[in-house]
Parts: sequence; C-alpha cells; structure tokens
Amino acid sequence: MKITYIYPQNLKAAVKLWLWNFKDFAIIFIAVLISIFALINGIFIFAVATFVYAILTITPEDTSIMDFLKRAVRYFFSVPQTFFWKERLR
Repeated sequence: MKITYIYPQNLKAAVKLWLWNFKDFAIIFIAVLISIFALINGIFIFAVATFVYAILTITPEDTSIMDFLKRAVRYFFSVPQTFFWKERLR
C-alpha cells in the first residue's frame, strides 16, 4: 500500500485561517471574548476596537492594511531620512 502525502506549495508560508494569519485570528478570538464581557457591562469601545482590528488585519494575499500602515508610519515618522546634497559636476 502506497501512501500519498499532500504538501502545500510553500512550506514556509504563514498559517492562515480564512482571511487572517493564525496570530491575528487568535488575537481577534480573545478580543471577541473580552468584547462580549464588556458588552454585557455596557462598554462598547472593546467591540469597536476588535472590529477595527479585524478589518485592518485581513490578509488577501501577502500583506494586510495593518502591515502597510506599520511600514508607512515607520517610513514617515520613526526612521530618520537622510539626504546628501552634492554639487553637480560639470
């Protein structure tokens, strides 16, 4: 009897559950649980924050909106840009 194994195309790819990476999915799951307890007490901010985080971390292909925003903040605000001015050679 010959056993056939089915491997994914890229063995180093991140684990995905539906539209989210596994890490993001776990964070969303825990945040939903906290949001439910907060909604019982009448606090809506946790549910809104969970919803916004879930939307920002949707990963259709390789990058999410959250990754893009992190890179943009790092480029424009946290990493200093250096420019060198040189005299043009004639």
